[in-house]
Amino acid sequence: MPVVRGCNLPDDLLYDVENNLWYRDNGDETFTVGMTMIATGMAGQLVAFTAKKAGKTIKEGKSCATIESGKWVGPAKLGFESEITETNEELSATPTLANSDTYGAGWMVKVKPVDFAAAKGMLTPGTEVAGPYEAKMAADEFAGCAA
Repeated sequence: MPVVRGCNLPDDLLYDVENNLWYRDNGDETFTVGMTMIATGMAGQLVAFTAKKAGKTIKEGKSCATIESGKWVGPAKLGFESEITETNEELSATPTLANSDTYGAGWMVKVKPVDFAAAKGMLTPGTEVAGPYEAKMAADEFAGCAA
């Protein structure tokens, strides 16, 4: 598993580095989507998570959810057009799951891309993500996840 500046990036996931999101291929042309450890590290402890409703189609570059922490309020943007098939109600009730179980119970939404193959091709495999994330963290002036 790549570890960049103390942030874990499981190599079995795919990444949208620009938007700090991870994607898990569910094997049925859908993805489970969540914030990376880098995103939660930058945001700090989450206090609110509000996803768009299941059944809603999200255009490329638009928000699938709003995330709020003590430091930041902002959108979680998808890199490609997708329909939300499920939202994580548990995360809405307990937003800190994104901090404590980033790559498990802290997932945000499940999506079905309009073009699954093209969407998957836009994502960076976990085995190749260390370099792009090192560059992004340097550009964002983010020291890392180590306390």
